[in-house]
Amino acid sequence: MTTMTSPPRPDTGPAKKRSEPNKAKLTRRQRLSRLDVKASPYLYIAPFFVLFALIGLFPLIYTFVVSLNDWDILSGPGEWIGLDNYVAELNDPYFWNSLFNTMSIFLLSAIPQLVAAVFIAAVLDQNLRAKTFWRMSILIPYIVTPVAVAIIFSSAFGEKYGLINNILTSFNIEPVMWKSEVFASHFAIASMVNWRWTGYNALILLAAMQAVPRDIYESAALDGAGAVRRFFSMTLPSIRPTMIFVIITATIGGLQIFTEPKLFNPTSANLGGAHREYQTTVLYLWDMAFNRGDFGKASAIAWLLFIIIVGIGLLNFAISRKIASTEVKVISKRRAKKLARYRATTAASASTTGAPAATVVDEEKRS
Repeated sequence: MTTMTSPPRPDTGPAKKRSEPNKAKLTRRQRLSRLDVKASPYLYIAPFFVLFALIGLFPLIYTFVVSLNDWDILSGPGEWIGLDNYVAELNDPYFWNSLFNTMSIFLLSAIPQLVAAVFIAAVLDQNLRAKTFWRMSILIPYIVTPVAVAIIFSSAFGEKYGLINNILTSFNIEPVMWKSEVFASHFAIASMVNWRWTGYNALILLAAMQAVPRDIYESAALDGAGAVRRFFSMTLPSIRPTMIFVIITATIGGLQIFTEPKLFNPTSANLGGAHREYQTTVLYLWDMAFNRGDFGKASAIAWLLFIIIVGIGLLNFAISRKIASTEVKVISKRRAKKLARYRATTAASASTTGAPAATVVDEEKRS
């Protein structure tokens, strides 16, 4: 009778532990080095988030809390009224008038401003003499303080003794009531915005244009594409991300316009004209807060404007993505059509010569 013996188990006792190499303990300097690698990136970006929380996020949340109260500038917080301030402002005709004025001035300033900025950037992107001088010159209007710009333009657009009306009168044209008519006042204020911000946006677009590789322009020129075709087919698609940035920043700044309409007619009894012809939403907010002393409604106006700006920004982003996807589809369709034509031409030449299509393709590639 034989007995079955099981194979010996590996030793798991102290002998095995002694056979393993001893792991060296990390020194204090090595531990600090590892901690530095892990924590340093968060410490470097922490100041931005701390400042944003203090001067951005906290005021935003606090303003929303104020908008839910009957808050007076002198007596302070009153009773909790919920969304009554929002309902009151949505039913206030002055709020909708200010919103109309804001959108009108924004459209009159943003669209011509962006078109002019793209044109100026395209001109400065050429091989001009004294390029640095011209690039610095278009930035001078941005350096001038908004108060000085508003005072100069307010004087130039004066109804009785203004420079613009004097020029119109010299050509036997009736003077324009720049500070009494709705469209005329909007045009005058938009001209201030355009004069100040066009050069700034042009330099941003110029930087994007200079980042486009010059090789593709040379290749397109060799293929027979003119300057206009190269600009619309190559330059504008290449700077689309920068264009989106400029459009969004122009939208935010245009909907928050305050200084220009505030100082356009300082002698007016009402902010924004005698009949509120050019009272923007921020100007209406300022009047509600500091002239009427109603912080609750002013905070509600601020939040309504914030929601509108976010909505328009998202709409701009969606439209830009739609345009980009449409261009990709158009380019793919063009490539498919060119490939189909090439295959049809290759098949026709192969049937004419009696050679296989692959041979014709090889010969065309060699040629």
